Amino acid sequence: MNVFDILGPVMIGPSSSHTAGAARIGRITRALLGAPAVKADILLHGSFAKTYKGHGTDKALIAGIMGMETDDSRIRQAPELAREQGLQVNISTGDIDGAHPNTARVTLTDSTGRQVSLLGSSVGGGNILVTEVNGMAVSITGQQTTLIVLHRDAPGTIASVTEVMAEAGANICNFRLSRQKRGGEAVMTIEVDGLFGEELNEKIKTLDNVYSSTMLQPI
Repeated sequence: MNVFDILGPVMIGPSSSHTAGAARIGRITRALLGAPAVKADILLHGSFAKTYKGHGTDKALIAGIMGMETDDSRIRQAPELAREQGLQVNISTGDIDGAHPNTARVTLTDSTGRQVSLLGSSVGGGNILVTEVNGMAVSITGQQTTLIVLHRDAPGTIASVTEVMAEAGANICNFRLSRQKRGGEAVMTIEVDGLFGEELNEKIKTLDNVYSSTMLQPI
């Protein structure tokens, strides 16, 4: 346990779980989309669904989707700012089977119609756990430099990605692979020690069978 776990993040209140964690979930979804969103569909589950208006969870999620940090004073005005910027936000509540009480499913759409969907939970103290990307199981905490590589499930793809990382001196501390079906879309989530520049990510994007690669710096 570190000081951050005890004291929590610098944030706009009232709750680290309902505000700071929610903003981080929004920020990761924005990073995965890789472009400004024009539409955000947000499904809230459990405690998020019951208390989101009083705790500002909806505002924090929208703020994160717009790229705001957890301590940004504009979080309280996020819905109004979203409307001004042409971001359409649809919020609904419902049950997500087996999900943590503080969970949101966020689906973003950009101006070209490209979408990304993420299932994320706020697990306390502003910390988060992302368990699903585009319907595929992942495990992302946002505490390490993380590469999220969407690719075709084909022989040699994992080896080519990890070879590029080894050449860059990246030490992998956590790796997970998930796929929709054999030969279909798959996703690698790779956490590494230390910080790396976008050059590493750009090299991975050029590899055969890679659809997209997103590098998330610790948040």
